[in-house]
Amino acid sequence: MKHFCTKLPIFSLFSNNAFVSKLFMFFFCLFGFIHANYLISQQIKTVVIDAGHGGKDPGCHGNFANEKSVCLSMALKLGNLIKSKYPAIKVIYTRDEDVFIELIERANIANRAKADLFICIHANAASEAAYGTETYVLGLHRTEAQQQVAERENAIIALEDDKGAKYNEIDLSTDAIIIRQLQLKVFLDHSILFAEKLQAEFKKFGRFDRGVKQAGFLVLYKTTMPSVLIETGFLTNTNEEKFLGSTTGQSNMAELMFIAFEKYRNLIEDKSTVQDEIKTPVLEDPVIDINTENDNKGLVFRVQIESSENKLPFSYYKFENLDVFEYSENKMYKYCVGVFPDDIEGAKKHKNALLEKGYDSAFVVAFLNGERISIDKAIKLAEKLKK
Repeated sequence: MKHFCTKLPIFSLFSNNAFVSKLFMFFFCLFGFIHANYLISQQIKTVVIDAGHGGKDPGCHGNFANEKSVCLSMALKLGNLIKSKYPAIKVIYTRDEDVFIELIERANIANRAKADLFICIHANAASEAAYGTETYVLGLHRTEAQQQVAERENAIIALEDDKGAKYNEIDLSTDAIIIRQLQLKVFLDHSILFAEKLQAEFKKFGRFDRGVKQAGFLVLYKTTMPSVLIETGFLTNTNEEKFLGSTTGQSNMAELMFIAFEKYRNLIEDKSTVQDEIKTPVLEDPVIDINTENDNKGLVFRVQIESSENKLPFSYYKFENLDVFEYSENKMYKYCVGVFPDDIEGAKKHKNALLEKGYDSAFVVAFLNGERISIDKAIKLAEKLKK
């Protein structure tokens, strides 16, 4: 399938512009005051749910599932959950059928409705090895991968009647993005709060957490309320396509979004938080044996990929197709992969390979006769063993 791609300006994280620095201080003070009042009075009365793509724009696709259909299903399910439990909350869809909606119109729908929350639902695409969920708020991308996600989602303007000419007046320079963030600081803070709750629920369920990120999405740039864009998973990954392309998977994701929404609502409206209602993951992952025995004597390097206060199940999504070693330290369960006796370079190469696959928190650890030791001590021991 041919994909359109509109090149966005490359945003840098910092700016040397003195004017922006002064403006930052002004807006910081001004919106700090507004933010306090907003926190006290905020109530969620209207939610706009935006199913990505639609109509002549199918979005990304896998072997059988396409983004526009998967996102519409999750959007409608999420909206029904909100309406069922909170009938006083008005739920508006940017689309409730397979139609093409321009990016700017999606934002306009939310702005005209004076929405209190804008939830944009998408699916991701990359290499077959990439997987996991990530939630975006408006901001400056920090990596090329984040820029590419924004470029792909923004690229649909090429399908609009004017080929995206209306967006030429939108300034997406570094300084403009920073100023826009400052103007919407109150909403950005809440966007990040909601995004964090979304990712927390996805992670509890067993989805790989790729984190809360920032990028220059046009649809988020034009909204004037707390807004997030959820990348629910990679349709280019066989397992994730199977999950997101199924009715059960779509229902699970909608339920997790609803739990996050409810916790966010309760927090900003100063209500008691709801009990967790996380179901057993439906992902059909292979059962992975977790090695808890210290069966590797001497000096061994491994790559740690996860830690948790609670013992993780064998079917945890992040352990797919990996031989996992579990150990406990400081009342935490920690999980490693790879066994590299006296070979820190081999462990580093394995770590880099895992980072490329999306294990963003991977790092090298060392053990001596099954006991965790510092890397510095391990390197010295390894050097002595070579002599």
